[in-house]
Amino acid sequence: MPYTAPSFCLLITSLILLAVAPLIHAEGGKSVRDFGAVGDGKADDTAAIQRAVDSGLGSIVLPKGNYLLTKTITVDLDKTGFTSLVSDGTGSLVMTAGGPALHFVGTHLTGSADPKSFQENVWQNQRMPMVRGVGITGTHAEADGIQATGVMQLTVSETNIHRVRHGIRLTTRNRNVLIANCHIYHNTGCGIFYDHVNLHQSNIVGSHISYNAQGGIVFKGGEVRNVHIGTCDIESNMTADTTPTANILIDSSEGSTDEVAITGCTIQHNSKSPGSANIRVLGKGVTSLKNSTSTQEGHITITGNVFSDVMVNIHLDNARGVNITGNTFWEGFEHDLLVENSQCVVVGPNDFDRNPRYVVNGNWSKDLNGLTFRNSADCKLNGLLVKGVWQKPAAVRLEKCDRFTVTDCSIFDCDNIGLWLKDCTRTLVSGCVIRDDREGEARKGTLSLRVERS
Repeated sequence: MPYTAPSFCLLITSLILLAVAPLIHAEGGKSVRDFGAVGDGKADDTAAIQRAVDSGLGSIVLPKGNYLLTKTITVDLDKTGFTSLVSDGTGSLVMTAGGPALHFVGTHLTGSADPKSFQENVWQNQRMPMVRGVGITGTHAEADGIQATGVMQLTVSETNIHRVRHGIRLTTRNRNVLIANCHIYHNTGCGIFYDHVNLHQSNIVGSHISYNAQGGIVFKGGEVRNVHIGTCDIESNMTADTTPTANILIDSSEGSTDEVAITGCTIQHNSKSPGSANIRVLGKGVTSLKNSTSTQEGHITITGNVFSDVMVNIHLDNARGVNITGNTFWEGFEHDLLVENSQCVVVGPNDFDRNPRYVVNGNWSKDLNGLTFRNSADCKLNGLLVKGVWQKPAAVRLEKCDRFTVTDCSIFDCDNIGLWLKDCTRTLVSGCVIRDDREGEARKGTLSLRVERS
């Protein structure tokens, strides 16, 4: 059957595009091998890759191979102009020295993401440096993956960072960071480290961040705002040999981190590490306000996540403005939720359950679960399902709390006391169902509600 004219034209156009595609790629970027890199895992390719970056060509391709580095590749964006390092998943950098394999350096050290605050050279030369499809690994104890300083719109995607110290380290000041579809796995430090950085607007999505010994996503000091963490698997970012940390650790003790959304992630493991947590917020920050010595940082939304298999699933200390709703919790070996010295925490409908399918090391009884609030005020608990809290004084315990409302909660089949209010003031409890309907010796509930004043 002959082609009609439109179909024939479409076929010819497609063939032309296929024919010129290699030419378009060749014009768009050169391989590091064009600058002398070998990629055999033995030759020192540092100088060759630095020449490729410094050439100003922009798009630098890493073909299949292992490219040995003996010092950091510095991408000075104001000199190189727009720069990307790309591969198809087969090209890897092997960092054999201390420091980052790649250090992107820009001059966006003042101003914000407001277009009025941009220096012209940032927009004309530096915006959106990119790493895509590249592997990075290390053989030195202080080797890092990627570092960014003074950079606008760093974009890292489809990248594998393995066996370094810190996977991605953000320092000094950056803006508008995107990290997507990456594997940041089995590193000795932090997976993604906000290291005393001034950074507003950053998104971390669709990534596996696992087995990083000092925390998965870690915020320490600095001034961080507008963080979105979504649809990631974040697992076992701690070890028994490191200081207690968390899969997501927000530590404002040397600065402030606020305006964080954590949505649609699986966050879990490992209960064998002392002090382990899935999310830990240490909200006592450094103040810039007059007549005040400290702040309570927060404005955090935690919704639609799955939490399990740590000592504390969520731990808040000195936090303010945290909304926890629509999550499922189990295997909080000390607590499912621990809130201390905090205010304005809203805990909406969540499922805190003990599912018999999940038994760690064959010993179900070590999994205690439960919710504890201490020295906190102006909080609301509504629509909770709490089931199967064992070997704790109470399933839900409020101690030295003020102006709480506890409404429409179901607390079922728990040991000892269902809901215990100790030294609480101005608190309302209403519309709750608290029962232990287990049979025989399994029934260990003693009181549905206890209100105690010292």
